[in-house]
Amino acid sequence: MAVFTQDNASSRHETAVSLALAALILLAWLCVHLASIFFVDWSMAGRIFLAPVVIAVQCWLSVGLFIVAHDTMHGSLAPQYPRLNRTIGRFCVFIYAGFSYDKLFESHHAHHRHPGTADDPDFDADHPSRFWPWYLTFFRRYFGWREFGILTVAVLVYLLILRERFPTMLVFWALPAILSSIQLFYFGTFLPHRAEEEPFTDRHRARSNDFSPIMSLLTCFHFGYHHEHHDRPGVPWWRLPEQREAALRAKAS
Repeated sequence: MAVFTQDNASSRHETAVSLALAALILLAWLCVHLASIFFVDWSMAGRIFLAPVVIAVQCWLSVGLFIVAHDTMHGSLAPQYPRLNRTIGRFCVFIYAGFSYDKLFESHHAHHRHPGTADDPDFDADHPSRFWPWYLTFFRRYFGWREFGILTVAVLVYLLILRERFPTMLVFWALPAILSSIQLFYFGTFLPHRAEEEPFTDRHRARSNDFSPIMSLLTCFHFGYHHEHHDRPGVPWWRLPEQREAALRAKAS
């Protein structure tokens, strides 16, 4: 009979919660994606006014897809099941925008080794405090010919299937994906790592926002508590608020 220590039990509970939340995010994204593109008749009276809400929800869920994939890069989604952990990460970044998980994995760990420096692939040393130039540099580094080719094939397939409904794909998949990339970059990279008059306090060269847990969840699935993430990268996204609270208590004491 297996004997579980308290740490083992806690770790398995954390994995169960992480997997359940990942499943909810992934299933919600797929349901909104399929329903909005294939099944909802947007020509019916009044439904067009729901479109901005659906786009906003899908944008937020797309951010969630990427945060789930991000946790897999740190092995914190399902540490006891490394193959499942990687498979979920690969699937999330693939349906998000055809990204290469291996490339993102290498770049993200380079980011953690050299945050906010010229060796950081997520940092723009030429524009350390300017949003749009930095975002465009960030976009070009990660969206290459591979991603362009995969999305081109996907667009052609959707065109053949949807025919006259094809514009719905652009509105409810392409637009939320683009908006979510801006949201991810702004709250998860630019604000935490941009250069300001006040210098960074440690080697992480990262700062956290002061948002409430609800606002933190809505903006970037708590990725805005960024110093806490760099300090303990193995902590899953849903536990970052407690890490932030603990850091504030330690600072106040």
